[in-house]
Amino acid sequence: MTSIYDSNGKNVACTIIEAGPCVVTQVRTEDTDGYTAIQLAYGDRKHKNTPKPLMGHFKAAGLEDPLHKVKEFRDMNLAKSLGDEVTVGEVFQEGDKVSVVGTSKGKGFQGVVKRHGFGGVMQQTHGQHNRLRAPGSLGNSSFAAKVMKGMRMGGHMGNEQVKLRRLQVLKVFPDQNLILVKGAVPGHKGAYVFIEK
Repeated sequence: MTSIYDSNGKNVACTIIEAGPCVVTQVRTEDTDGYTAIQLAYGDRKHKNTPKPLMGHFKAAGLEDPLHKVKEFRDMNLAKSLGDEVTVGEVFQEGDKVSVVGTSKGKGFQGVVKRHGFGGVMQQTHGQHNRLRAPGSLGNSSFAAKVMKGMRMGGHMGNEQVKLRRLQVLKVFPDQNLILVKGAVPGHKGAYVFIEK
């Protein structure tokens, strides 16, 4: 993340995303597939790490080198054919509202205080020397006599698909294929995200 100053002199937090150039690897139409969509590919990938069916898919689009991420976008109003490049300047303008989809940072196994915001026992007297961040009582009384499904407990946190909606596009740099989005986006530095308009 970084920050820029807007026209009013206010400091605005933003994220710089490198978005392209993406290559069209498949064009779906109503006649052949029943819906309209464009499949885009982005990123570098080694030949030895690419499955042969995927290599054939790229060669059909006229690409010599394989690409890393492939994603299909429905109802894109772009007149493109196989092998054409899609750049940032063609799709986004300043002031657009976009959705960003990515995988959040993994936090590992976390307790209830960090994962769900529990307060813990919070009393350091009366024998509570090691229960400051404990969840407290979990089960029912004699009826049901079990912990119910959906109980908020400690467990794996993060590493989930997250979609942030209605993020504003602050600036677009078509020559560098960069886009500045207001606020934070999910994932670590260098992670892949999908931007939907």
